[in-house]
Amino acid sequence: MRIIAVTDIHGRGNKVKELLEHSKEQEPDLILIAGDITHFRGREAAYNILKEFINFGKPFYAVMGNCDGRDVLELLEELHISLHDKRVEFNGVGIVGIGGSNITPFSTIWEFSEEEIWEILTKNYQDGDIVLSHVPPKNTKVDKTFVGTHAGSKSLRKFIEEKQPPLVICGHIHEAIGIDEIGKTIIVNPGPLSRGHYATIDFDEEKKKVKDITLEKF
Repeated sequence: MRIIAVTDIHGRGNKVKELLEHSKEQEPDLILIAGDITHFRGREAAYNILKEFINFGKPFYAVMGNCDGRDVLELLEELHISLHDKRVEFNGVGIVGIGGSNITPFSTIWEFSEEEIWEILTKNYQDGDIVLSHVPPKNTKVDKTFVGTHAGSKSLRKFIEEKQPPLVICGHIHEAIGIDEIGKTIIVNPGPLSRGHYATIDFDEEKKKVKDITLEKF
């Protein structure tokens, strides 16, 4: 199964169109969007972005980011593409999602306590599931800010250490583009699509294992 992973679109519809043009050649089975679809905007701005994915015709799921308006989650649910606090199965692979972020110094729109993050993850997860999270796990290559602070979630890290999901797709920290591992778990922050970054992931549905990840830039 080929997954296109994107995050941090921040309302850049032109970048979505470029992504989807590139993606035609890669023939994805599924697109996963790890939040910040808009830049502090609501459902109308979010729909203008999401309609590009709808028109592309490939299945996709999304979570909201901490910079998405309060009504963006409602839109995702109406479109039946929300993964926040949910689990779906696609091609025999379970995918669970958590949107928003841990608590930040900036009081953004969607923020959750570490206890809430832990509860959402443990409630929905089944062994072998992929995790789609806006926030990255704490103390990794993919949560380090430009000033050197690790801004990820402690609960997500603890969850990964205990449950060892095969793949975690995240975003949130724009400068922390990369791939990391915690035990057997592969973690990828594709980088912000607003700057032309995304990732292509080949995932073995039977073995529930990542075969290959490529960080892409256009």
